[in-house]
Amino acid sequence: MTISNHERVGRALKLLHQGLYPYFEREMATHCSKQWILRVASYLDQDSATAKQTIQNDLYEFLKLMWSEWNDVFRKTLGPAERSLLAECREIRNKWAHNSTVSTDDTYRALDSIGRFLSAVSASEADQIEKQKQELLRIRFQEQARRETRRAAITPTEGEPTAGLKPWREIATPHQDVASGYYQQAKFAADLWQVYLDEGSDEYRDPTEFFRRTYLTEGLRQLLSKALLRLSGNGGDPVIELQTNFGGGKTHAMLALYHLCNALKISDLPDTEPIFQETGLQEPPQDVNVAVLVGNKLQPSGIEPYSAQHRSQNRPFIKTIWGELAWQLGGAEGYEYVRNADESRCL
Repeated sequence: MTISNHERVGRALKLLHQGLYPYFEREMATHCSKQWILRVASYLDQDSATAKQTIQNDLYEFLKLMWSEWNDVFRKTLGPAERSLLAECREIRNKWAHNSTVSTDDTYRALDSIGRFLSAVSASEADQIEKQKQELLRIRFQEQARRETRRAAITPTEGEPTAGLKPWREIATPHQDVASGYYQQAKFAADLWQVYLDEGSDEYRDPTEFFRRTYLTEGLRQLLSKALLRLSGNGGDPVIELQTNFGGGKTHAMLALYHLCNALKISDLPDTEPIFQETGLQEPPQDVNVAVLVGNKLQPSGIEPYSAQHRSQNRPFIKTIWGELAWQLGGAEGYEYVRNADESRCL
């Protein structure tokens, strides 16, 4: 059933509240210990039980309180950009509450801003907002296609093509997702975090399929060669900084390194044999510990277990990036080296 733009924004605001609240409660507790609810009650001039119910159910009061406590509490983990997003979300909520109609452009802007704010605190609800954005784009695409069809039916064609020239769609047929308007960029884009969680499409997740589809440029060959030399103890740079323009292949390069470090045999990595020959190695380095840190996928003030495997390992609530790095590289044993500093956030 088709829903209105007003309903879309309403659903997004509900997800905003739902996704922000755990972060809000955690940061308030960190700043004010277990007495944080008394501070909220004082602000709202209510008793503790009523105050907690208010901020859990009333988005207006909740966002207003976050704005009020920004300098004392939330500025420690979020920056000016997120403060602007908070202000915009308050404005979105107010306009939504007082207007029953919302334009498609304003709806997309609202979904985008809400999604960015949720991503800033690594709330899983951001993924649901992204799906709503893609659905809105699909609907707008279909509406535009219908308008173009009607316009073509009543408007004389100008500049008839040369006789015998085929339409471009017959020469280069778009993928069905593109032609139908269901194209989702996230489905086809390289995502290091998804690969780390063993998710996503095989062309990125599966090392054999990844290298079968990858053209090894000179830059990528040098990167892999240096990594092999370093991992085998035969030289190579300890730190490599990737500098390219947007879309220049940084994520693709990191995926290549990730699969190289986890490979068991050369045959798992098609077309890489010349690289191993150049470095004099007969097989990939074994027992390499790999850490993957993707900033917008980790909580800014504490990193909870994010996979079933981690939960089964009794993974602790890690508070710093360095603690997360130690856990990924050395598990529970590695984390013990930095536990005290991580728990006190002194890293």
